[in-house]
Amino acid sequence: MKFAICNETFQDWPFDKAFAFAAECGYSGIEMAHFTIADYATDIPTARRAEVRRQAEAAGLQIVAMHWLLAKTEGLYLTSPDADVRKQTTAYFGELAKLCADFGGNTLVLGSPQQRNLLPGVTHDEAMKYAADTLASAAPTLEDNGVTLAVEPLGPEEGDFLRTAQLGAELVAMIGLPQVRLHLDVKAMSTESIAPADLIRRHHALLAHFHANDPNRQGPGFGEIDFLPIFEALGEVDYQGWVSVEVFDYAPGVERLARESIEYMQACLKKLAGS
Repeated sequence: MKFAICNETFQDWPFDKAFAFAAECGYSGIEMAHFTIADYATDIPTARRAEVRRQAEAAGLQIVAMHWLLAKTEGLYLTSPDADVRKQTTAYFGELAKLCADFGGNTLVLGSPQQRNLLPGVTHDEAMKYAADTLASAAPTLEDNGVTLAVEPLGPEEGDFLRTAQLGAELVAMIGLPQVRLHLDVKAMSTESIAPADLIRRHHALLAHFHANDPNRQGPGFGEIDFLPIFEALGEVDYQGWVSVEVFDYAPGVERLARESIEYMQACLKKLAGS
């Protein structure tokens, strides 16, 4: 199992310090929120992209993915009924793909609820069609950069569009292109009536990336979710992608969140290996 951690977990730490600590904890990947560098991907120059990649590699890490893709942007919207807005959003996904490739990554995780929630007068079915149009149009640039976009279902706490793994799978099927696949997140899956492990088994053929966290918004092992059946399911389906720790509540402290999350996940794998 390959473990990564999202870089915003380290808040205002310099990248070299954050990357070194992540490696010390046992992570081999880092997932970037590009707004920790600049609000827009287009505002990150080539030299800065190369520098961040070198810093990660110097720590022994690979930048594996990017997330929070549309956060802090204006005028971009996945599910807009305005064709011009969708066209601009498609173009921006192309810029994100280029940035991800420059970092050495190959996955874009599309959550960004504030840029996809249902707009007034737009039904969920209509929003699905608009989202499919936006993402299908971005597929050629994704392919050119060797990048996969992974659609992320989110729970009702985050918004009102794409609330279930099934809807995420339906959107991927509507697009029907290999450059667009599915992302699953433990916190989001925990809001469904189907257990996370069973959702993994049901949708594993589309699964490109995975977030490990708890409904309490902290890391794996910091709440009530038992990750043993989750890792058992990932093993059963031979998941070969990254398991990336994503947290939203930093109250336990950066060091504890980073170190104890991976220690808990490794302990789960050890138990499964001995069972």
